[in-house]
Amino acid sequence: MFYTYILFSTTLNKYYIGSCQNIEQRLQDHLNSRSKFTKVAKDWELKYFETFPTRSEACKRELQIKKMKSRKYIEALIQEKS
Repeated sequence: MFYTYILFSTTLNKYYIGSCQNIEQRLQDHLNSRSKFTKVAKDWELKYFETFPTRSEACKRELQIKKMKSRKYIEALIQEKS
């Protein structure tokens, strides 16, 4: 199983969109400064995720969300899932 996920940092007031195979391990990587973009904050929270059968589909969805370049779109996704 592969995932597309959205994290949020209150400190930075920013979202991070990514994809991975092990969502728990990836979140720990972000929290422990093992990711270049997210190492500036230590308060990343998993806000949203989708599951996919292949890495290709997860990456495609990640790029689709990133191309929207819209905080409103990201927050609408999170709100829908809640």
